[in-house]
Amino acid sequence: MSCGACAARAQNALADVDGIEGAAVNFADESAQFTATSAKALKDAFAALEHAGYPGALKEDEDAAARREAKENDISALRRATLIATVLALPVFILEMGSHIFPAMHHAIHNSIGIQTSWQLQSVLTTVLMIGPGQRFFRRGIPALLRGAPDMNSLVALGTGAAYAYSVLVLAAPEVLPAQSRAVYFESACVIIVLILLGRWLEARAKTRTGAAIERLIGLRPDMVRIEVDGAWHERPLAALMTGQTFMVRAGERIATDGEVLSGQSDVDQSMLTGEPMPVMKTVGDRVTGGTINTDGTLTCRATATGSETKLAQIIRLVETAQGARLPIQALVDQITLRFVPAVLGIAALTVLLWGVFGPTPALPFMLVTGVSVLIIACPCAMGLATPTSIMIGTGRAAELGVLFRSGTALQHLQGATLVAFDKTGTLTEGRPALTGIHPAAGTDADTALAIIAAVEEASQHPAARAIVDAAQELDIPPATKTKAMPGNGVSGQVGGAQIHVGKHDWITALGVDLTLFADEKAAAESQGQTVFFAARDGAPLAMLRVSDTVKPGARSAVEALHARGVRVALISGDSHGAVHHLASQLGITEVVADVLPEGKIAALDTLRGGNDVVAFVGDGINDAPVLAHADIGIAVGTGTDVAMDAADVVLMGGDPAGVAVALTASRQTMRNIRQNLVWAFGYNVALIPVAAGVLYPLFGVLLSPALAAAAMGLSSLFVLTNALRLRRMVA
Repeated sequence: MSCGACAARAQNALADVDGIEGAAVNFADESAQFTATSAKALKDAFAALEHAGYPGALKEDEDAAARREAKENDISALRRATLIATVLALPVFILEMGSHIFPAMHHAIHNSIGIQTSWQLQSVLTTVLMIGPGQRFFRRGIPALLRGAPDMNSLVALGTGAAYAYSVLVLAAPEVLPAQSRAVYFESACVIIVLILLGRWLEARAKTRTGAAIERLIGLRPDMVRIEVDGAWHERPLAALMTGQTFMVRAGERIATDGEVLSGQSDVDQSMLTGEPMPVMKTVGDRVTGGTINTDGTLTCRATATGSETKLAQIIRLVETAQGARLPIQALVDQITLRFVPAVLGIAALTVLLWGVFGPTPALPFMLVTGVSVLIIACPCAMGLATPTSIMIGTGRAAELGVLFRSGTALQHLQGATLVAFDKTGTLTEGRPALTGIHPAAGTDADTALAIIAAVEEASQHPAARAIVDAAQELDIPPATKTKAMPGNGVSGQVGGAQIHVGKHDWITALGVDLTLFADEKAAAESQGQTVFFAARDGAPLAMLRVSDTVKPGARSAVEALHARGVRVALISGDSHGAVHHLASQLGITEVVADVLPEGKIAALDTLRGGNDVVAFVGDGINDAPVLAHADIGIAVGTGTDVAMDAADVVLMGGDPAGVAVALTASRQTMRNIRQNLVWAFGYNVALIPVAAGVLYPLFGVLLSPALAAAAMGLSSLFVLTNALRLRRMVA
């Protein structure tokens, strides 16, 4: 693809294939993403691309090195073509333009080799240039024109071809033209090709930097891994490692793949994946992630996932998906770009006609110069690059900062977020609560009550249940039967023939249990921000339990950062009123909804939402999945459950809630960058096409040279790329 019109046509070709859904073509990295519902649809998709003039092949993860090499070869080829074209064009430019600028040079050429010989020499050099470095424009542009789908190559081929053909006519059959019109424009054809080749070379170099984030993520994979085979260690390529095999990681090495530690103990630096600044201690039974760094000891691990199933591979896919995302605004850009090149051809034809009818005599040179200038200056490349380059670099930089955007819609919508609502447990707190106290009913021993309660809590995955079970590890926990978890309320079961209920105050009292004997303890615990649970045995109170969680270190700064960006912050939690308000007061959050069931979080979010609010919800648990999907933008904490992350639009790879502010910054800066690019890309064409057509000539006697038009065209694309590359310096 050579311009934005190519990308739009390739996308339309894919979209027209039966069984192809969600086609998105990215001009910036020359890729397409789509879903094929059958093998036939996949085959038809490639056939459609071939027919449209844009053949493609499947891009596999393991071909990353080959893709890099192919891009480097393309850049080398463009550099070589640019240098050859420059060497050929320079004598032509000097002979022709030097004669116009310096009268002494004109006389020297006239009195030595003669003007006719000078023109013949220029024609030879120009012909070599056009069938050598310049033939790429004709090889691609003319077939596209014949297909009725002209692109940027078509404009260049027509412009340079017209200048060349006119000059050859002057040289070969001057008698068919008026004497005043006998001038050659070989230098225009040469300089246009040189400048466009130079622009494409620089553009290709800049494009390679747009995919730097993906390259860095891929670079986290080690090339070799030490695998245990028949009791001995062997150094093998990473691709040889299979799930279930044992591998060794020595100090300072990257962990080859996701695994479970079998022996050894070491600190592991996970910052490149989770954003956690401090290394995490890993020992037997702990999980390790491929791409992280083993800092000191030696670890022996069993591979639990390899290849495309690893967390790193999943992150790479998420980043690639985000970088290939299409924003809603892109559909409008595509429609304009598709119609742009045919419109330019029409404007060029009209320009030639108007100069032929109304222009000064001799009209032919004016018709040629203005027509060629319009063809050359009207570049849809900048339009095609404006959005995808910013998305690629912005989402790539966000990934480096620990934020993954799962869709282009999320990237666009998050910029306008006016309310961010947080879940409490596991999002603003560590999510690992501990049992801080137990108050048994009269006549019951505390350890006995705890053992009974732990027996039924083993059936629950709630963090508080885990805390209770952990606290009872030293006790003799009896068996429990008929256990049943009641999401949002608690858990029930039978222990020793007695019916046990453990859960929230309202649920236990709704069962007819009188809990007034715990009123003082409940008030005291809740005033300290602790969460209280109650247990009943056969309808009688058994005990009150106090559980507390610790606030994440970055929680307060995250809230402050959002407030500084003009965003309202709310807290929605199923925990008790006292615990939730206590945490909110610690963090500076004034809008609070507590004691809400999972299904009630959606209603709570809608209650907080103002008339025009764009709402983001941040959560981590299974019970957060519905509200994550309901919010305008769902943000999942990466340390949470897979269900929550699947339901979210944005994933924070680490557990730090400060990532929400990073995501907001990335969205706002990327969208601002896109707007700047689009204003430039469209403004450039709106302003300069009339200038190229000669609108300034009647007032100032100025015509835009085709060579200057080529330079301006190249600079427009470079401006867009350079502006997008500024996003690489984006900070949290």
